[in-house]
Amino acid sequence: MSEAVRGSPGSETATWHAVPADQVIGRLKTDPAAGLDTAEASRRLSQYGANRLPEGKQRGPLMRFLAQLNNVLVYVLLGAGFVKLMVGLWLDAAVILGVVIINALLGFFQEGKAEKALDSIRNMLSAEARTIRGRETRLIPAEELVPGDVVLLESGDRIPADLRLVDVKNLRTEEAALTGESVPIDKTTAAVAAKATVGDREGMAFSGTLVSSGRATGVVVATGSNTELGRVNELMATVSALDTPLLRQIKKFGYAITAVIAVVAVIVFAYGRWVRGMDFASIFQAVVSIAVSVIPEGLPALITVTLAIGLQRMAQRNAIIRRLPAVETLGSVSRICSDKTGTLTLMEMMVVSAVTADAAYKVTGQGYAPEGEVLKDGAPAGADPVLGLMGRVSMLCNDAELHREEGAWKVEGDPTEGALYPFGNKLGLERQAEQAAYPRIDAIPFESEHRFMATLHQGAAGKQFLLVKGAPEVILEHCDWQATSGGQAIPLDRGHFEKASDELAAQGERVLALACIEDHVVVAGRLGPADLPKNLVLLGLVGLLDPPRTEAIEAVSECHAGGIRVTMITGDHDYGI
Repeated sequence: MSEAVRGSPGSETATWHAVPADQVIGRLKTDPAAGLDTAEASRRLSQYGANRLPEGKQRGPLMRFLAQLNNVLVYVLLGAGFVKLMVGLWLDAAVILGVVIINALLGFFQEGKAEKALDSIRNMLSAEARTIRGRETRLIPAEELVPGDVVLLESGDRIPADLRLVDVKNLRTEEAALTGESVPIDKTTAAVAAKATVGDREGMAFSGTLVSSGRATGVVVATGSNTELGRVNELMATVSALDTPLLRQIKKFGYAITAVIAVVAVIVFAYGRWVRGMDFASIFQAVVSIAVSVIPEGLPALITVTLAIGLQRMAQRNAIIRRLPAVETLGSVSRICSDKTGTLTLMEMMVVSAVTADAAYKVTGQGYAPEGEVLKDGAPAGADPVLGLMGRVSMLCNDAELHREEGAWKVEGDPTEGALYPFGNKLGLERQAEQAAYPRIDAIPFESEHRFMATLHQGAAGKQFLLVKGAPEVILEHCDWQATSGGQAIPLDRGHFEKASDELAAQGERVLALACIEDHVVVAGRLGPADLPKNLVLLGLVGLLDPPRTEAIEAVSECHAGGIRVTMITGDHDYGI
């Protein structure tokens, strides 16, 4: 086995996230500056196949329709209908046949909708990719990517294959589709432990996820079904069907009633034929009549119609049910296992807490919507100059965009930054007014290496203001002072803010520290991470959460009232900013 193939995509032992970037380049025999040449790319495309998820064997409309007849309810109905035909009850037989056909049609159309929804995972793959081939940057169909290809990423791109990152500049990716993490993940080029989970593989970029900010160069290490997204697709395709409780009960009932009919038929036939001496035709007709009277042909018809009504009601509530009998399982549920991000929560970050040197505040509202209040001890907070400055930092030291689209608030960029805008709105500030009053003249963008962002603004009378936000432990190292509600800056009480930060984090909140300094003169265009002063004034801390949906809270309460336990299963990872 050649070195290029050993541990290649598709190998169960492939742990590219644990291999240093330079070794990945060597093993895949590629060059980040030149990429693959056309001939080598064609050879690898033949070896590894196209970069697309397999569609699997598709059933035609006829087979999908006939498959609807493959359940015990239909068998009982068809058996009852056949017996009705034998004794000449044509109307009854026609009614039963009609129920069977209606049931099959309902299942046929519903399964078609379900399969379309399940197939939507394939649309997560990017259509095109920017690659370097033969030292030229090209835009090629994503299907043509092969292991060893060099892919260029920038903000807004959908990642076309699993990549081992070899060069990164402020790269953050949204991996909620794989990990359930609503906050973008900071990426590096460093190798991690071989046993690291998907959410901890910081040196990898995964197919189907999105670049939220920054840029990077990555080497393709897995394509198509060998990607992490491909593994998810494979798992979905191999899910085995189980009988529902109702089908098991009907099957047991069917066996029992068949045994009873068989025993009764044998006894009656033997008695009539050999004890009473009746002719064969007469006794056979009598046995068939007894069998027909025993078969509860109305029961399966009633069950089928009831399930069909239930299926339509679920469809009206946007619930996709692939198989008709599955409707009944809702009545047998004892535990519901639910994802967290986007299911129980809004998948929108929101400031829920604020802590200053003098007080602690709670913030109400829903996600990115600007409606809500800042409360102190349960009552609306009064005017506080420190809160006002925190709102100003939130509005100005920020590179995200927040806009309303089709009635919903959407963020472009970092969701954590997007959540700071409504916090400022709740303090009575408007973004446009703040930007006009304090225009930005320079900035230090956020980078995972220094874990803060700073912006320099021009104020009245030629004064400059430096506004900073970032990880509490980093910002505290650059603060000597803390702001107070009296408008004065006093020496920093580091212990107070460290304790508050720990308490917010213990509540599951993502914590940011906000600071500023006035009259900090810097020549425009020369502000860099090393220029962050050590005498900043700490304004306070904010805690952010992905808040629960209001309807989810009500739904969980209803489940508990109905004796159903709810278990949250999530893949969230805490990375901090």
